[in-house]
Amino acid sequence: MRVGVIQSCYLPWRGYFDFINSVDLFVIYDDVQYSTGSWRNRNRLKTHSGLQWITVPVRLRLGQRIDEVAIGKMSGGHWQEKHRRQLHDALHIAPYCTDAIRLWEAGVARPHTRLTELNVDLIVAVCAYLGINVPIVRSSDYAPCGSGTERLMDLLTRLGATSYLSGPTAKSYIDTSRFQEAGIRLEYKTYDYQPYPQLWGPFEGTVTVLDLISNCGRHAKDYLKSRSPNEVIVP
Repeated sequence: MRVGVIQSCYLPWRGYFDFINSVDLFVIYDDVQYSTGSWRNRNRLKTHSGLQWITVPVRLRLGQRIDEVAIGKMSGGHWQEKHRRQLHDALHIAPYCTDAIRLWEAGVARPHTRLTELNVDLIVAVCAYLGINVPIVRSSDYAPCGSGTERLMDLLTRLGATSYLSGPTAKSYIDTSRFQEAGIRLEYKTYDYQPYPQLWGPFEGTVTVLDLISNCGRHAKDYLKSRSPNEVIVP
């Protein structure tokens, strides 16, 4: 069984969903420390005036785990209304804008109190639209032990993984020898994508998947697969 493990993001880019679609089981790594300035609570929109952040307010304590992070309040109104305006401003003339906005509305419909719950609902809603049927679980449900690669290996063992797909940024800290010892295949995901029809000037790929959906609708899945093979480290 091929397992992939990544922390959750708010309205992730298309590479996130290509990653999910590349495994048999996708694990949201939510019981590790939250890092500020990351993609956990924000993403980017391409607008007529350039790239713009769309950010969920959060309440943080030092050393807090991702699954413990609470959604905060925005001064001067509700963050949902601000995001609705931002999305409409960025996407309103795209041919499938309605699809993208409805997906976002479905994801934020519940009264979420924690960031992970919000992110998971949005990810599940987008997967359903794109026809991705991979089971999604959370690492906090398995309570893995240890730290670093040891913790990851404990999680993979509990899940019965025979193959592990990792994001490329993990190369600097994953101990490949542990995978060799355990007989688990290790490979790193590549993110090499064909441009799609897009608004507002030169193509920009590192934006929320809602940009892809608003411009391509159900054909978004045709632009989802990386053109380059993954890098196999431990066969």
